[in-house]
Amino acid sequence: MTSTELHVVVPAGGSGTRLWPLSRAANPKFLHPLTGTDRSLLQATYDRLAPLSRPENLLVVTGTPHAVGVARQLPDLPERNILVEPFARDSCAAIALAAAVIERRSPGAVMASFAADHLITDTDEFAATVARAVDGARDGHLMTIGITPTRPETGYGYLCCSETAQRSVIQKVLEFKEKPSLEVATRYLASGSYLWNASMFVWRTDVFLAELQARRPDVAEPITKIATAWDTDTQQDVLAELWPTVPKVAVEYAVMEPAAEDGKVATVPGDFGWSDIGDFETVVDLLGTDVGGGRAFTTRPDSKAVVVDGEGMVVVPSGGRLVATLGVHDLIVVDTDDAVLVCRRDRAQDVKRLTEILRDRGELDYL
Repeated sequence: MTSTELHVVVPAGGSGTRLWPLSRAANPKFLHPLTGTDRSLLQATYDRLAPLSRPENLLVVTGTPHAVGVARQLPDLPERNILVEPFARDSCAAIALAAAVIERRSPGAVMASFAADHLITDTDEFAATVARAVDGARDGHLMTIGITPTRPETGYGYLCCSETAQRSVIQKVLEFKEKPSLEVATRYLASGSYLWNASMFVWRTDVFLAELQARRPDVAEPITKIATAWDTDTQQDVLAELWPTVPKVAVEYAVMEPAAEDGKVATVPGDFGWSDIGDFETVVDLLGTDVGGGRAFTTRPDSKAVVVDGEGMVVVPSGGRLVATLGVHDLIVVDTDDAVLVCRRDRAQDVKRLTEILRDRGELDYL
């Protein structure tokens, strides 16, 4: 028997490396108030998902270092609904674990998965789009919610649709496309048949798990054994034994891309003010205030910015200090308690490289 209730999953992982040094491994971006309010991205995600599902049907999958922070920020979430990974194994393992636990607790349920670190401004339109995706999931499709593109973005993957995308219209996804060049992205935008892939998924748990078993049994089999032990006295022992054996792979590569080639993936376009808050440019564009020709945003009330003769400056003072710039242009300046970042604005996407260099040098305290 299939459950008619929606179960919602929030994968809360990653360290937001393009927002370093504000976002760290132990205090990632989803725990920060990057919403224009005092609510964190995780709390804002919970706020918009709570009306779609009962609290007992909302799960967060997170890592050991973040479990306490998640519990503290979401006091209404039942403790048993925080699924803790011993360490990260990429999105397929996290989402599959949630799907298998839900299937154990409520066989055949419809499950929706939304990242903890995205910002959405039109929650009513978001809810309506999710409801339409749920319709497709109940019909047996592996559903995505594709984002209606607003610019030829080279930093996102794309969904190639079977026809021109229309609001509330479910259609087949022909192919998942990798991040394109500007020329290709411009062509995608002009065609009207491509959507951004925001990794928003809706499906019946039994349908997804069957696809996972068929395509990646090396993921499905240990996950199934772990889920079988979930909510029992052997949960931690089985998790510790089998989790290291789960391959590290994204759910798109493991399931969604090959399933799309077989005509099993569908999408419904979403146009609800979505952003993945991917870098400091995005943060100040959405949430910043004008400061002397530049833009500034802070997560702390005791931090301030002064920009003088500084066109195109992006300043993020979050170390409890005043940050002042004079006569420099088109830079990103981020101040935290123990690290300062200064980079050209056109290198915002490359901040991740700094974290890789620090890791290689063993400077793990700064990550």
